[in-house]
Amino acid sequence: METLNNWIISVNDFIYTYILIAALIIIGLYFTFKSKFVQFRNIREMFRLLGDGIAGGSHKNSVSSFQAFCIATASRVGTGNLAGVATALALGGPGAIFWMWLIALVGSASAFIESTLAQIYKTKGERTYIGGPAFYMERGLKKRWMGILFAVIITITFGLVFNSVQANTVTFAFNEVFGVNRMWFGIILTTLTFLVIFGGIHRIAVISGILVPLMAIAYILLAVYILFTHLGTLPHVVGMIFSNALGFEQFAGGGLGVIVMQGIRRGLFSNEAGMGSAPNAAATADVSHPAKQGLIQALSVFTDTLIICSCTAFIILLSDVPLDGSIKGIQLTQMALTHQIGSAGGQFIAIAILLFAFSSIVGNYSYCETNLLFISKNKKYLQVYRIAVGGMVMFGSIAALDLVWNLADFAMAIMTIINLAAIVLLGKVALKALQDYQRQRRISKKNIVFKASSIPELKDSTSEWE
Repeated sequence: METLNNWIISVNDFIYTYILIAALIIIGLYFTFKSKFVQFRNIREMFRLLGDGIAGGSHKNSVSSFQAFCIATASRVGTGNLAGVATALALGGPGAIFWMWLIALVGSASAFIESTLAQIYKTKGERTYIGGPAFYMERGLKKRWMGILFAVIITITFGLVFNSVQANTVTFAFNEVFGVNRMWFGIILTTLTFLVIFGGIHRIAVISGILVPLMAIAYILLAVYILFTHLGTLPHVVGMIFSNALGFEQFAGGGLGVIVMQGIRRGLFSNEAGMGSAPNAAATADVSHPAKQGLIQALSVFTDTLIICSCTAFIILLSDVPLDGSIKGIQLTQMALTHQIGSAGGQFIAIAILLFAFSSIVGNYSYCETNLLFISKNKKYLQVYRIAVGGMVMFGSIAALDLVWNLADFAMAIMTIINLAAIVLLGKVALKALQDYQRQRRISKKNIVFKASSIPELKDSTSEWE
């Protein structure tokens, strides 16, 4: 097992160092400039659209833009926010947080592109719309083989590997605080997972729409309380993040690479921008224009990294917990919060991570169900896969922490590279959709409707849009 772990670490280091980090930053900057800084210019519009999605609700056999936002956020806001940030701090130091912020700011442009494409190339499922990278690879690029490759990888990555990461973190947290046996808690978690995933996308949308806002608000309020009680120390902590991220001492000592690597790895695992996961949720939304959901999903990246991840980072950095790598993962976050508010802190984190992780498990599964249906409409495969998902939740509940996280890094890298190639090739279609939306928005704030005929590249494409 140790040999396998070391081999995966070596492969991950090569992929992230020489391929993925450069690709994420270059492509993110490319879309940022080509879209004229869409993620910054449209902040107010993002919140307006999200508000419209909440107020409008969803119709029968449809998923609202807000519910799609919650499904994507449920997947994003998981153990990466509590355990992943802690691991980045333990291994990369305070400077890793700066690089997490940077990848979110740049990557949100890529998130807009991929989610807009998912809306453009979506198709009707049995009860709701379905879509995602596999669909825009087939319909937009005319490469079904590429779509199948992506679909296979995401079903392995999210439904199996990532869900084992979520379960791993939950059982560690409850074992640390309450002394709960990891195996028995894993059985309970697996049972709950089965109850939800056998209920389909509508049950997942309802669960996510309730859990995500509640858990996010509670966690943010706690972090704000801690910030207010440490206002005098806050400027020093912020300065430490920037100096550690860009400092000459780290560069000269060869540590800058580790800081950048940890920040971007954990940032990508947390916000998923450009990875190709969130578009599967974005495609389910019933909206009048693809760019609407693209903007809402870009907001989800900000919510995840700039707010939730920052909360964890400041909770840890404002405490006296050691950042020497001796403690990492969820235990570091628990120790930091216990230091801040007493034993109740560790208990709060254990409960919070249960809600965060469980919503991520069901959100991750929803992505995989869509991609399995892309590969084959045979429902027998879906039933077998649901059982496999539960099995990996159980496996993650009792597995070693390092191996699980390293497997997640590897699977995430391969999936992201495939999706980035697709969105670069199709990016001009999403950018034209953005221009069409902005043109209509200048004329009227209401009745913005997308027509496929407005984009020449869609004339030979199978599209649900007129």
